[in-house]
Formats: sequence, C-alpha cells, structure tokens
Amino acid sequence: MTELRYGNKAFPLPQSKLARIAIGGGLVAGGVLGFLPILGFWMIPLGLVVLSFDLPMVRRGRRRLTVRLGRRFKKRWPSAWHRHVTEAKPHVRTHRTNT
Repeated sequence: MTELRYGNKAFPLPQSKLARIAIGGGLVAGGVLGFLPILGFWMIPLGLVVLSFDLPMVRRGRRRLTVRLGRRFKKRWPSAWHRHVTEAKPHVRTHRTNT
C-alpha cells in the first residue's frame, strides 16, 4: 500500500498509478486556481508530493529540496539536527512474521 507519511501520521494513497497521478494533477490544477473561495494555494505542494511517487522528474525535485533544507537545518541548528537524526524512526515499515 502506498502511503504519504508526515511525521507520525500516514495517509493512504490509491494503489493505482493512474489514480495517484489524477489526484496529484487535480490538486496542482486546483492550487493554480487558489484565488477562488474553496480552493487554495496549499494544494500545489501537496499535489507535487503525490505526483512525486510516480513521476521521476518531480521526485528528483522533491529529493533535492529535502536535501537542501536538511543541510540548512543542520547548519543553523546542529544540536537539534543531531537529536532529530538520532531519534528519527525509519520510514520503512517492517512486517513481523510469526515463527
């Protein structure tokens, strides 16, 4: 199951690649129309994150941004960065098998 993780929360995404691309594209398109009452500009980054699961070009941009922000965070707050790295939980879930 594909899921979007933010902190300790996980939000499930559809297993279908086409559905994920449609959701991500719809969020980006809705974000472009963010000046309308119900839609908002917050939809653009969320749509890009959803699209990054399936589109390599968007995935590379997201990874570059993550590395750049991580380096900036490490440079400005080294003690907080060390605490974050040592206490971080892995993003990969391990499935236990009953033996």
